[in-house]
Amino acid sequence: MGPNDGVWKSALSGLGRRGLGALFGARGSEQGEAPGASGDRGGAHLGWGFTHTQYSADHGVPDATRRAGALLSAQPMPQNQHLMGWGAENPEPAPGRYDFEALDQRVALMRATGADPVLTLCGAPDWMKGGRKGRTDWARLEAAPDREHYADFARLAGVVARRYPDIRHFLVWNELKGFYDEDKRRWDYEGYTELYNLVHAELKRQNPECFVGGPYVVVDHEPPGDEDGSPEVRGSWGGLDRRSVDVIRYWNEHKAGADFVVVDGASYTREGHRALPDEFAATEKFADVTRWLRNVTGLPVWWAEWYVEPPAEDDRAGGRDGWSEQHRTAVQATAMMQLALGGAATALYWNPQRTEGDCPGCLWRSTHLDDGGKGLPMALLLGRFAREFPPGTAFRRVAVAAEAGARVQVLAHEGVVLVVNTERHQVAARVDGRDVSLAPYEVRWLDG
Repeated sequence: MGPNDGVWKSALSGLGRRGLGALFGARGSEQGEAPGASGDRGGAHLGWGFTHTQYSADHGVPDATRRAGALLSAQPMPQNQHLMGWGAENPEPAPGRYDFEALDQRVALMRATGADPVLTLCGAPDWMKGGRKGRTDWARLEAAPDREHYADFARLAGVVARRYPDIRHFLVWNELKGFYDEDKRRWDYEGYTELYNLVHAELKRQNPECFVGGPYVVVDHEPPGDEDGSPEVRGSWGGLDRRSVDVIRYWNEHKAGADFVVVDGASYTREGHRALPDEFAATEKFADVTRWLRNVTGLPVWWAEWYVEPPAEDDRAGGRDGWSEQHRTAVQATAMMQLALGGAATALYWNPQRTEGDCPGCLWRSTHLDDGGKGLPMALLLGRFAREFPPGTAFRRVAVAAEAGARVQVLAHEGVVLVVNTERHQVAARVDGRDVSLAPYEVRWLDG
Protein backbone atom coordinates (compact mmCIF):
# COMPACT_ATOMS: atom_id res chain seq x y z
CA MET A 1 0.00 0.00 0.00
CA GLY A 2 3.04 2.27 0.26
CA PRO A 3 5.60 3.25 -2.34
CA ASN A 4 7.93 0.81 -4.02
CA ASP A 5 11.24 0.39 -2.24
CA GLY A 6 13.29 0.39 -5.43
CA VAL A 7 14.77 -3.08 -4.86
CA TRP A 8 12.75 -4.77 -7.55
CA LYS A 9 13.44 -1.99 -10.06
CA SER A 10 17.15 -2.74 -9.96
CA ALA A 11 16.43 -6.46 -10.25
CA LEU A 12 14.64 -5.87 -13.54
CA SER A 13 16.77 -2.98 -14.75
CA GLY A 14 16.86 -2.93 -18.52
CA LEU A 15 14.11 -5.54 -18.90
CA GLY A 16 11.48 -4.13 -21.22
CA ARG A 17 8.46 -5.98 -22.54
CA ARG A 18 10.56 -8.31 -24.67
CA GLY A 19 13.02 -8.77 -21.77
CA LEU A 20 10.28 -10.00 -19.48
CA GLY A 21 9.06 -12.36 -22.17
CA ALA A 22 12.54 -13.79 -22.51
CA LEU A 23 12.93 -14.05 -18.75
CA PHE A 24 9.73 -16.08 -18.38
CA GLY A 25 10.04 -18.01 -21.64
CA ALA A 26 6.67 -16.66 -22.79
CA ARG A 27 5.73 -16.03 -26.40
CA GLY A 28 3.98 -12.88 -27.57
CA SER A 29 4.12 -10.20 -30.23
CA GLU A 30 7.02 -7.80 -30.45
CA GLN A 31 4.83 -5.26 -28.65
CA GLY A 32 4.37 -7.70 -25.78
CA GLU A 33 0.66 -8.20 -26.36
CA ALA A 34 -0.76 -11.13 -24.41
CA PRO A 35 -1.80 -13.95 -26.74
CA GLY A 36 -5.53 -13.67 -27.26
CA ALA A 37 -5.89 -10.50 -25.23
CA SER A 38 -6.83 -8.26 -28.15
CA GLY A 39 -9.51 -10.74 -29.18
CA ASP A 40 -10.98 -10.61 -25.66
CA ARG A 41 -11.63 -14.30 -25.10
CA GLY A 42 -14.34 -13.87 -22.51
CA GLY A 43 -15.87 -10.41 -22.88
CA ALA A 44 -16.94 -9.47 -19.36
CA HIS A 45 -16.80 -13.14 -18.33
CA LEU A 46 -13.08 -13.61 -17.66
CA GLY A 47 -13.38 -16.29 -14.99
CA TRP A 48 -10.84 -16.87 -12.22
CA GLY A 49 -7.75 -14.75 -11.73
CA PHE A 50 -5.88 -12.64 -9.21
CA THR A 51 -4.75 -9.13 -8.28
CA HIS A 52 -1.10 -8.11 -7.99
CA THR A 53 -0.16 -6.34 -4.79
CA GLN A 54 3.00 -4.52 -3.68
CA TYR A 55 5.31 -7.44 -4.46
CA SER A 56 4.92 -9.79 -7.37
CA ALA A 57 6.82 -11.92 -9.86
CA ASP A 58 8.36 -8.91 -11.61
CA HIS A 59 11.01 -8.39 -8.93
CA GLY A 60 13.36 -10.50 -6.85
CA VAL A 61 15.96 -13.20 -7.43
CA PRO A 62 16.14 -13.99 -11.18
CA ASP A 63 15.75 -17.77 -10.79
CA ALA A 64 12.78 -17.21 -8.49
CA THR A 65 11.07 -14.78 -10.87
CA ARG A 66 11.54 -17.31 -13.69
CA ARG A 67 9.81 -20.00 -11.63
CA ALA A 68 6.94 -17.67 -10.74
CA GLY A 69 6.63 -16.60 -14.37
CA ALA A 70 6.54 -20.20 -15.53
CA LEU A 71 3.84 -20.90 -12.95
CA LEU A 72 1.68 -18.07 -14.31
CA SER A 73 2.38 -18.94 -17.95
CA ALA A 74 1.37 -22.58 -17.42
CA GLN A 75 -2.21 -21.54 -16.66
CA PRO A 76 -2.87 -18.05 -18.07
CA MET A 77 -5.65 -16.27 -16.25
CA PRO A 78 -6.87 -12.71 -15.64
CA GLN A 79 -4.37 -10.54 -13.76
CA ASN A 80 -5.35 -7.21 -12.23
CA GLN A 81 -3.11 -4.26 -11.38
CA HIS A 82 -3.89 -0.90 -9.76
CA LEU A 83 -3.08 2.39 -11.44
CA MET A 84 -1.23 3.78 -8.41
CA GLY A 85 0.02 1.91 -5.36
CA TRP A 86 0.00 -1.85 -4.88
CA GLY A 87 3.18 -2.11 -6.95
CA ALA A 88 2.78 0.99 -9.13
CA GLU A 89 4.18 4.49 -8.59
CA ASN A 90 2.40 7.84 -8.93
CA PRO A 91 1.51 7.90 -12.66
CA GLU A 92 1.24 11.71 -12.93
CA PRO A 93 3.24 13.44 -10.14
CA ALA A 94 2.46 16.83 -11.67
CA PRO A 95 -0.08 17.82 -14.33
CA GLY A 96 1.09 16.52 -17.69
CA ARG A 97 4.27 14.93 -16.24
CA TYR A 98 3.97 11.14 -16.30
CA ASP A 99 5.87 8.28 -14.67
CA PHE A 100 4.77 4.90 -16.00
CA GLU A 101 7.98 2.95 -15.42
CA ALA A 102 6.63 0.77 -12.61
CA LEU A 103 3.24 0.28 -14.24
CA ASP A 104 4.94 -0.59 -17.53
CA GLN A 105 6.88 -3.36 -15.81
CA ARG A 106 3.80 -4.79 -14.14
CA VAL A 107 1.85 -4.69 -17.42
CA ALA A 108 4.82 -6.35 -19.13
CA LEU A 109 4.59 -9.17 -16.59
CA MET A 110 0.92 -9.66 -17.39
CA ARG A 111 1.61 -9.67 -21.11
CA ALA A 112 4.60 -12.02 -20.86
CA THR A 113 2.61 -14.60 -18.90
CA GLY A 114 -0.37 -14.62 -21.27
CA ALA A 115 -2.85 -12.93 -18.94
CA ASP A 116 -6.11 -11.22 -19.72
CA PRO A 117 -4.91 -7.87 -18.28
CA VAL A 118 -7.22 -5.88 -16.02
CA LEU A 119 -6.58 -2.40 -14.59
CA THR A 120 -8.15 -0.93 -11.47
CA LEU A 121 -8.24 2.86 -11.85
CA CYS A 122 -7.25 3.81 -8.28
CA GLY A 123 -5.65 5.92 -6.71
CA ALA A 124 -5.23 9.54 -7.66
CA PRO A 125 -2.08 11.70 -7.85
CA ASP A 126 -1.65 14.02 -4.88
CA TRP A 127 -2.34 17.23 -6.80
CA MET A 128 -5.83 15.91 -7.58
CA LYS A 129 -6.65 15.60 -3.87
CA GLY A 130 -5.22 18.72 -2.27
CA GLY A 131 -1.55 17.73 -2.20
CA ARG A 132 1.50 19.42 -3.67
CA LYS A 133 2.44 19.01 -7.29
CA GLY A 134 5.48 16.81 -7.74
CA ARG A 135 5.10 15.18 -4.30
CA THR A 136 3.63 11.82 -3.31
CA ASP A 137 2.32 11.26 0.20
CA TRP A 138 1.70 7.52 0.32
CA ALA A 139 -0.18 7.92 3.60
CA ARG A 140 -2.95 9.51 1.51
CA LEU A 141 -3.08 6.82 -1.14
CA GLU A 142 -6.70 6.04 -0.28
CA ALA A 143 -7.93 9.62 -0.54
CA ALA A 144 -10.39 10.30 -3.36
CA PRO A 145 -9.75 13.07 -5.89
CA ASP A 146 -11.40 16.39 -5.17
CA ARG A 147 -14.55 16.99 -7.19
CA GLU A 148 -12.91 19.74 -9.22
CA HIS A 149 -10.36 17.15 -10.37
CA TYR A 150 -12.78 14.37 -11.37
CA ALA A 151 -12.32 15.38 -15.00
CA ASP A 152 -8.53 15.31 -14.57
CA PHE A 153 -8.70 11.75 -13.25
CA ALA A 154 -10.90 10.75 -16.18
CA ARG A 155 -8.38 12.34 -18.56
CA LEU A 156 -5.60 10.32 -16.88
CA ALA A 157 -7.66 7.17 -17.40
CA GLY A 158 -7.79 8.02 -21.10
CA VAL A 159 -4.00 8.48 -21.22
CA VAL A 160 -3.58 5.05 -19.65
CA ALA A 161 -6.05 3.43 -22.05
CA ARG A 162 -4.08 4.82 -25.01
CA ARG A 163 -0.77 3.67 -23.52
CA TYR A 164 -1.97 0.09 -23.03
CA PRO A 165 -4.43 -0.57 -25.88
CA ASP A 166 -4.47 -4.31 -25.15
CA ILE A 167 -5.94 -3.68 -21.69
CA ARG A 168 -9.65 -3.87 -22.31
CA HIS A 169 -11.08 -4.32 -18.79
CA PHE A 170 -11.23 -1.47 -16.28
CA LEU A 171 -12.51 -1.24 -12.71
CA VAL A 172 -13.29 2.31 -11.63
CA TRP A 173 -11.80 3.05 -8.21
CA ASN A 174 -11.52 0.63 -5.28
CA GLU A 175 -13.93 0.14 -2.36
CA LEU A 176 -15.12 3.76 -2.65
CA LYS A 177 -11.92 4.76 -0.85
CA GLY A 178 -12.21 8.35 0.34
CA PHE A 179 -15.91 8.55 -0.50
CA TYR A 180 -17.40 7.92 2.94
CA ASP A 181 -19.48 10.85 4.21
CA GLU A 182 -18.95 10.97 7.98
CA ASP A 183 -21.70 13.56 8.50
CA LYS A 184 -24.34 11.52 6.68
CA ARG A 185 -22.89 8.23 7.96
CA ARG A 186 -23.10 6.72 4.51
CA TRP A 187 -21.14 6.44 1.29
CA ASP A 188 -21.05 9.47 -1.01
CA TYR A 189 -22.46 7.43 -3.85
CA GLU A 190 -23.46 10.60 -5.71
CA GLY A 191 -19.84 11.78 -5.86
CA TYR A 192 -18.52 8.36 -6.79
CA THR A 193 -21.08 7.95 -9.57
CA GLU A 194 -20.18 11.37 -10.97
CA LEU A 195 -16.53 10.28 -11.13
CA TYR A 196 -17.48 6.90 -12.56
CA ASN A 197 -19.55 8.43 -15.36
CA LEU A 198 -16.71 10.74 -16.42
CA VAL A 199 -14.21 7.86 -16.47
CA HIS A 200 -16.65 5.58 -18.28
CA ALA A 201 -17.22 8.21 -20.99
CA GLU A 202 -13.49 8.78 -21.48
CA LEU A 203 -12.64 5.07 -21.70
CA LYS A 204 -15.42 4.45 -24.20
CA ARG A 205 -14.21 7.44 -26.20
CA GLN A 206 -10.77 5.88 -26.39
CA ASN A 207 -12.10 2.42 -27.27
CA PRO A 208 -15.85 1.69 -27.52
CA GLU A 209 -15.08 -2.00 -27.17
CA CYS A 210 -13.45 -1.78 -23.74
CA PHE A 211 -15.26 -3.13 -20.68
CA VAL A 212 -15.91 -0.83 -17.72
CA GLY A 213 -17.44 -1.63 -14.34
CA GLY A 214 -18.22 -0.24 -10.89
CA PRO A 215 -19.03 0.61 -8.16
CA TYR A 216 -16.50 -1.72 -6.43
CA VAL A 217 -18.23 -1.34 -3.07
CA VAL A 218 -17.51 -3.61 -0.11
CA VAL A 219 -20.59 -5.77 0.45
CA ASP A 220 -20.20 -6.05 4.22
CA HIS A 221 -22.82 -7.89 6.22
CA GLU A 222 -24.26 -7.95 9.72
CA PRO A 223 -25.11 -11.03 11.83
CA PRO A 224 -28.59 -12.55 11.44
CA GLY A 225 -31.24 -10.43 13.16
CA ASP A 226 -29.14 -7.24 13.26
CA GLU A 227 -31.29 -4.23 12.32
CA ASP A 228 -28.50 -2.77 10.18
CA GLY A 229 -28.72 -5.78 7.88
CA SER A 230 -30.75 -5.32 4.71
CA PRO A 231 -33.95 -7.42 4.56
CA GLU A 232 -33.58 -7.93 0.80
CA VAL A 233 -30.19 -9.70 0.82
CA ARG A 234 -29.80 -12.17 3.66
CA GLY A 235 -29.16 -15.76 4.58
CA SER A 236 -27.98 -17.90 7.46
CA TRP A 237 -24.74 -15.87 7.26
CA GLY A 238 -26.58 -12.58 8.03
CA GLY A 239 -27.80 -9.57 6.01
CA LEU A 240 -25.96 -7.13 3.77
CA ASP A 241 -25.10 -3.74 5.23
CA ARG A 242 -27.87 -1.38 4.11
CA ARG A 243 -25.29 1.24 3.12
CA SER A 244 -23.74 -1.14 0.60
CA VAL A 245 -27.16 -1.93 -0.87
CA ASP A 246 -27.84 1.80 -1.23
CA VAL A 247 -24.60 2.31 -3.17
CA ILE A 248 -25.43 -0.44 -5.64
CA ARG A 249 -28.98 0.74 -6.20
CA TYR A 250 -27.99 4.40 -6.69
CA TRP A 251 -25.09 3.59 -9.01
CA ASN A 252 -27.22 1.19 -11.01
CA GLU A 253 -29.93 3.81 -11.52
CA HIS A 254 -27.63 6.75 -12.30
CA LYS A 255 -24.67 5.20 -14.12
CA ALA A 256 -24.04 6.31 -17.70
CA GLY A 257 -23.40 2.70 -18.64
CA ALA A 258 -21.57 -0.40 -17.47
CA ASP A 259 -20.39 -3.72 -18.83
CA PHE A 260 -20.34 -5.41 -15.43
CA VAL A 261 -21.03 -4.71 -11.78
CA VAL A 262 -18.13 -5.18 -9.39
CA VAL A 263 -18.03 -5.66 -5.61
CA ASP A 264 -15.78 -7.14 -3.00
CA GLY A 265 -16.49 -8.70 0.36
CA ALA A 266 -15.85 -11.36 2.95
CA SER A 267 -17.72 -14.28 4.42
CA TYR A 268 -17.15 -12.99 7.96
CA THR A 269 -19.26 -10.22 9.52
CA ARG A 270 -18.43 -6.53 9.33
CA GLU A 271 -17.84 -6.29 13.06
CA GLY A 272 -16.89 -9.13 15.35
CA HIS A 273 -15.12 -10.95 12.51
CA ARG A 274 -17.24 -14.06 12.87
CA ALA A 275 -18.30 -16.41 10.13
CA LEU A 276 -21.84 -17.66 10.68
CA PRO A 277 -22.96 -20.38 11.00
CA ASP A 278 -19.28 -21.36 10.52
CA GLU A 279 -16.46 -20.58 8.12
CA PHE A 280 -17.67 -23.08 5.48
CA ALA A 281 -21.41 -22.43 5.62
CA ALA A 282 -20.77 -18.67 5.62
CA THR A 283 -19.40 -18.89 2.07
CA GLU A 284 -22.99 -19.27 0.85
CA LYS A 285 -23.01 -15.47 1.03
CA PHE A 286 -21.00 -15.36 -2.19
CA ALA A 287 -23.65 -17.27 -4.12
CA ASP A 288 -26.56 -15.34 -2.55
CA VAL A 289 -25.04 -11.90 -3.20
CA THR A 290 -24.00 -12.82 -6.75
CA ARG A 291 -27.53 -13.90 -7.62
CA TRP A 292 -28.98 -10.74 -6.08
CA LEU A 293 -26.57 -8.53 -8.03
CA ARG A 294 -27.42 -10.27 -11.29
CA ASN A 295 -31.12 -9.79 -10.60
CA VAL A 296 -30.86 -6.12 -9.60
CA THR A 297 -28.46 -4.91 -12.29
CA GLY A 298 -28.89 -7.41 -15.12
CA LEU A 299 -25.09 -7.27 -15.52
CA PRO A 300 -22.28 -9.83 -15.27
CA VAL A 301 -20.98 -9.90 -11.69
CA TRP A 302 -17.31 -9.40 -10.80
CA TRP A 303 -15.80 -9.99 -7.38
CA ALA A 304 -12.68 -7.80 -7.32
CA GLU A 305 -11.71 -9.26 -3.94
CA TRP A 306 -13.12 -12.06 -1.81
CA TYR A 307 -12.04 -13.15 1.66
CA VAL A 308 -12.85 -16.09 3.90
CA GLU A 309 -10.85 -15.45 7.06
CA PRO A 310 -10.54 -12.64 9.59
CA PRO A 311 -7.84 -10.00 9.17
CA ALA A 312 -4.40 -10.83 10.53
CA GLU A 313 -4.75 -8.30 13.36
CA ASP A 314 -7.91 -9.94 14.70
CA ASP A 315 -6.48 -12.16 17.44
CA ARG A 316 -9.94 -13.13 18.68
CA ALA A 317 -10.49 -15.38 15.67
CA GLY A 318 -6.91 -16.46 15.10
CA GLY A 319 -6.38 -14.07 12.24
CA ARG A 320 -4.91 -14.81 8.84
CA ASP A 321 -1.97 -16.63 10.41
CA GLY A 322 -4.19 -18.72 12.69
CA TRP A 323 -5.34 -21.33 10.17
CA SER A 324 -3.26 -24.11 8.69
CA GLU A 325 -2.74 -23.90 4.94
CA GLN A 326 -4.92 -27.01 4.53
CA HIS A 327 -7.75 -25.35 6.47
CA ARG A 328 -7.38 -22.08 4.56
CA THR A 329 -7.33 -23.74 1.15
CA ALA A 330 -10.38 -25.86 1.97
CA VAL A 331 -12.42 -22.78 2.90
CA GLN A 332 -11.20 -20.92 -0.17
CA ALA A 333 -12.16 -23.86 -2.39
CA THR A 334 -15.65 -23.85 -0.87
CA ALA A 335 -15.96 -20.10 -1.45
CA MET A 336 -15.00 -20.51 -5.10
CA MET A 337 -17.62 -23.23 -5.44
CA GLN A 338 -20.25 -20.79 -4.17
CA LEU A 339 -19.07 -18.03 -6.49
CA ALA A 340 -19.30 -20.43 -9.42
CA LEU A 341 -22.74 -21.68 -8.43
CA GLY A 342 -23.96 -18.10 -8.06
CA GLY A 343 -22.89 -17.36 -11.62
CA ALA A 344 -19.95 -14.99 -11.05
CA ALA A 345 -18.48 -13.80 -14.35
CA THR A 346 -15.07 -12.94 -12.92
CA ALA A 347 -13.48 -13.41 -9.49
CA LEU A 348 -10.06 -12.00 -8.64
CA TYR A 349 -8.05 -13.40 -5.75
CA TRP A 350 -6.17 -10.77 -3.73
CA ASN A 351 -2.63 -12.17 -3.62
CA PRO A 352 -1.11 -11.19 -0.23
CA GLN A 353 2.50 -11.58 -1.37
CA ARG A 354 5.39 -11.08 1.08
CA THR A 355 9.13 -10.66 0.59
CA GLU A 356 10.32 -13.17 3.19
CA GLY A 357 9.25 -16.06 5.38
CA ASP A 358 6.04 -18.04 5.14
CA CYS A 359 3.18 -16.38 3.32
CA PRO A 360 -0.26 -17.72 4.32
CA GLY A 361 -2.63 -17.69 1.35
CA CYS A 362 -0.02 -16.49 -1.15
CA LEU A 363 0.08 -17.92 -4.66
CA TRP A 364 3.84 -18.52 -4.73
CA ARG A 365 6.79 -18.47 -2.40
CA SER A 366 8.42 -15.02 -2.34
CA THR A 367 10.60 -14.31 -5.36
CA HIS A 368 12.96 -12.46 -3.01
CA LEU A 369 14.09 -15.85 -1.67
CA ASP A 370 16.61 -18.06 -3.45
CA ASP A 371 14.12 -20.94 -3.49
CA GLY A 372 11.17 -18.63 -4.22
CA GLY A 373 8.69 -18.61 -7.08
CA LYS A 374 7.34 -22.09 -6.38
CA GLY A 375 3.57 -22.47 -6.44
CA LEU A 376 1.78 -22.74 -3.10
CA PRO A 377 -1.52 -24.58 -2.45
CA MET A 378 -3.73 -21.63 -3.41
CA ALA A 379 -1.99 -21.27 -6.79
CA LEU A 380 -2.59 -24.94 -7.56
CA LEU A 381 -6.24 -24.63 -6.56
CA LEU A 382 -6.82 -21.39 -8.47
CA GLY A 383 -5.15 -22.63 -11.64
CA ARG A 384 -7.02 -25.94 -11.73
CA PHE A 385 -10.33 -24.28 -10.82
CA ALA A 386 -9.87 -21.71 -13.63
CA ARG A 387 -9.25 -24.49 -16.12
CA GLU A 388 -12.08 -26.78 -15.01
CA PHE A 389 -14.84 -24.31 -14.14
CA PRO A 390 -14.81 -21.30 -16.47
CA PRO A 391 -17.95 -19.12 -16.62
CA GLY A 392 -20.81 -20.96 -18.29
CA THR A 393 -19.74 -24.41 -17.09
CA ALA A 394 -22.62 -26.90 -17.06
CA PHE A 395 -22.53 -28.31 -13.55
CA ARG A 396 -23.98 -31.70 -12.72
CA ARG A 397 -25.38 -33.13 -9.52
CA VAL A 398 -23.23 -35.58 -7.59
CA ALA A 399 -24.41 -38.00 -4.92
CA VAL A 400 -22.45 -37.61 -1.66
CA ALA A 401 -22.71 -39.58 1.57
CA ALA A 402 -20.31 -39.09 4.46
CA GLU A 403 -19.89 -40.82 7.79
CA ALA A 404 -21.48 -39.56 11.00
CA GLY A 405 -22.87 -36.34 9.62
CA ALA A 406 -19.54 -35.08 8.26
CA ARG A 407 -19.85 -32.37 5.64
CA VAL A 408 -18.25 -32.89 2.26
CA GLN A 409 -18.65 -30.23 -0.45
CA VAL A 410 -18.57 -31.08 -4.15
CA LEU A 411 -18.68 -29.29 -7.50
CA ALA A 412 -18.68 -31.22 -10.76
CA HIS A 413 -19.08 -31.23 -14.51
CA GLU A 414 -19.02 -34.24 -16.81
CA GLY A 415 -15.26 -34.61 -16.66
CA VAL A 416 -14.25 -33.86 -13.07
CA VAL A 417 -15.43 -33.68 -9.46
CA LEU A 418 -13.92 -31.29 -6.92
CA VAL A 419 -14.28 -32.65 -3.37
CA VAL A 420 -13.63 -30.72 -0.14
CA ASN A 421 -13.59 -32.19 3.34
CA THR A 422 -14.78 -29.41 5.65
CA GLU A 423 -13.95 -31.35 8.80
CA ARG A 424 -10.80 -31.17 10.89
CA HIS A 425 -10.65 -34.98 11.02
CA GLN A 426 -10.39 -37.74 8.45
CA VAL A 427 -13.66 -38.60 6.75
CA ALA A 428 -14.81 -41.69 4.86
CA ALA A 429 -17.31 -40.79 2.15
CA ARG A 430 -18.96 -42.11 -0.98
CA VAL A 431 -18.74 -39.55 -3.78
CA ASP A 432 -20.28 -40.08 -7.20
CA GLY A 433 -20.38 -43.81 -6.61
CA ARG A 434 -16.79 -44.06 -5.35
CA ASP A 435 -15.51 -44.68 -1.84
CA VAL A 436 -12.92 -42.13 -0.78
CA SER A 437 -11.00 -41.45 2.41
CA LEU A 438 -10.38 -37.74 2.88
CA ALA A 439 -7.69 -36.31 5.11
CA PRO A 440 -8.59 -33.36 7.37
CA TYR A 441 -9.50 -30.35 5.21
CA GLU A 442 -8.43 -32.21 2.08
CA VAL A 443 -9.16 -30.76 -1.36
CA ARG A 444 -9.19 -33.49 -4.00
CA TRP A 445 -9.91 -33.67 -7.72
CA LEU A 446 -11.59 -36.83 -9.07
CA ASP A 447 -11.96 -37.76 -12.70
CA GLY A 448 -15.62 -37.53 -13.71
